[in-house]
Amino acid sequence: MLATPTYDLALILNQGQRETQEDAIAARMFDAVNAGYVVIADGMGGHEAGEVASELVISGWRDALDAELDGDSLTESAVVDALPLAAMQANAAIADHSEQQGDGFNMGSTLLGVLFLGQRVFWISIGDSPLYLFRDGELAQINEDHSMAPVIDAQVAQGILSEADAKTHPDRNQLTSVIMGAAIPKVDCPEDPLTLAPTDILILGSDGLQYLSDAEIQAVLREQKQALAQEIADALSQAVQVKGDPDQDNLSIAVVKLTRP
Repeated sequence: MLATPTYDLALILNQGQRETQEDAIAARMFDAVNAGYVVIADGMGGHEAGEVASELVISGWRDALDAELDGDSLTESAVVDALPLAAMQANAAIADHSEQQGDGFNMGSTLLGVLFLGQRVFWISIGDSPLYLFRDGELAQINEDHSMAPVIDAQVAQGILSEADAKTHPDRNQLTSVIMGAAIPKVDCPEDPLTLAPTDILILGSDGLQYLSDAEIQAVLREQKQALAQEIADALSQAVQVKGDPDQDNLSIAVVKLTRP
């Protein structure tokens, strides 16, 4: 076990084939308290609205987490409580902005925020931005997918749909929970943290990363598992670009590894 773990962290943001960049990503480490965070927001609502929504989510996250992690009397309970507080502040900010724009204005954003306290990892997730853990050569998504994709995949398991039909289902990317300035139907924010092992790799992404299958992401990580976080992030981004999908969505990637000081 690492006595005083530090992190190897890399971020990538790519516009893909979209006309605007509606993803936003941020990270900050607080060495004095052996803590840090990464946050990804995938905005929606069309030109300007989506990018404003994602920035409001990032801003709400920073306001809530920085206040605790920069404070003189840091307590674990207060920092962990700041995760849902960040979501509530972001939701209120989007509600205020939408109200200022008048009737009929809609925008929203996903939120995937990860807090590191030593080797422990807490997260909050609203929407479909995936959080992956690569451990012992195997990849697993560890946060909930708040879209219709799990429902549609369950229909494949039940024999109701074929895999081909499920992959191209028109409702597959429909969100079942999102930050839109109203009640948030689902929030994934476990009380018990994940404890990172020295060989683990965490991958955070917007759903643009899922233009790669889980098997393709796993293959990249198996090949790059000894590499630096930036090299892994570059390899994942390159794998997405090699596909050359004309509909490639905005792409956010964060790669996090433990490293010795």
